[in-house]
Amino acid sequence: MTIHSDSPAGDLSRLRIDRDAGPRRRWVPWAILLVLGGAAAAVYPNARAYVAERRAPEVETARVTQVVASPGGSTALPVLVASGYVVARRSSDVGVKMGGRLARLRFEEGTRVRKGEVIAEIEHADVAAQLEASRRAVAEGEAQLGQAIASRDEELRNLDRQRALMKDGITTTAALTAAESSAAVATARVKSAEAAIASARARVRVTEEAIENSNVRAPFDGVVIKKRAEVGETVSPFGVQGQASREGGAIATIADLAELEVQTEVSENSVAKLTPAMPAEVTLQAYQDQAYKGRLRQIFPSADRAKAIVEVRVTILNPDSHVKPEMTASVTFQERGRSGDGAGTETAPSATQAAVVLAPKRAITQQGNTSIVWVVTSGTSVRRVVTLGTERIDQVEMKSGVVPGEVVVLNPPAGLTDRGIVRVKGS
Repeated sequence: MTIHSDSPAGDLSRLRIDRDAGPRRRWVPWAILLVLGGAAAAVYPNARAYVAERRAPEVETARVTQVVASPGGSTALPVLVASGYVVARRSSDVGVKMGGRLARLRFEEGTRVRKGEVIAEIEHADVAAQLEASRRAVAEGEAQLGQAIASRDEELRNLDRQRALMKDGITTTAALTAAESSAAVATARVKSAEAAIASARARVRVTEEAIENSNVRAPFDGVVIKKRAEVGETVSPFGVQGQASREGGAIATIADLAELEVQTEVSENSVAKLTPAMPAEVTLQAYQDQAYKGRLRQIFPSADRAKAIVEVRVTILNPDSHVKPEMTASVTFQERGRSGDGAGTETAPSATQAAVVLAPKRAITQQGNTSIVWVVTSGTSVRRVVTLGTERIDQVEMKSGVVPGEVVVLNPPAGLTDRGIVRVKGS
């Protein structure tokens, strides 16, 4: 029933029943309450999980890795890792012995040369002319020597006659004295001619040596890795004229590519880890999928005081055409193989040794005599008991308990629980 009142007094005469009004909808509030309750029930688990996640400990993680021997490499235990550059054990900046203009070059970058082979020539026309003059002087001296010898022999025969006549009393003392004087003069002329010939021959040898010095020869078998001069340039033992960068008169750099090694530097604190002829694995930055066998050849006898480092040389035992001087390389020094030979040769890895599972040391915790790691799975931490192997620098070999690719917690906080929720940093 609806009551209408147009006046404050509420005129009762105008009261009436509106029979056209519909029934009241009493179910609407209950429906709204029901919808709100359903929504709250649906949101509550997610809200609870959100709150729990926000309260969960935040952890740093890393993946378990697997080391597989690359072509030419091994899974031997690493001791130390260092980086450096590939260099040739024998390398020479080939220079000139005499100054002059380059007349001929017989090499380019990549040219293979043999020891003693002439690789360049310097103009030497003036020296060749001096050589010809010296040889003519020798010939002239030899002719004069012949005449002097003939004259000396004649004077000696005359002296012998005068002495015989003197014995018979036929000649005079003055005649004998004159014959002796002439013979002495003739003998002196012979000696002078011989000295002149010796001097001329010495000049010949000097000019021949000068001509030889105009030839630049390879000091050993190798490959020209850098060309440092061109035909027509004036060079000297002190440098190439007008080219300050070519100090020392070098016209080419030759290297023996059959003996390549890595020049690297090791911190003073790590030198004690290295031993003579220690095996190593060399990886080029340009070809990281290919590993090369190496061996420690030399630890330099002095250190760099300013940098607190010691230079180390590692010989590459099996270089190929990919290995080039000045390439960046990484060296992993390894423990000696268990074969026990003095050269550090390692035994070939078996099928079970071909792959090694590694986890960071920081993921390992000790509970009594048990080693455990915490594995993160679907946002929760799972406690795993693991069996440890040998340590490898900052990692540990995992014999059992985890598999490659699993995510483990680093430096596990104290509040971790098995199947408890964790938050991963950066996620």
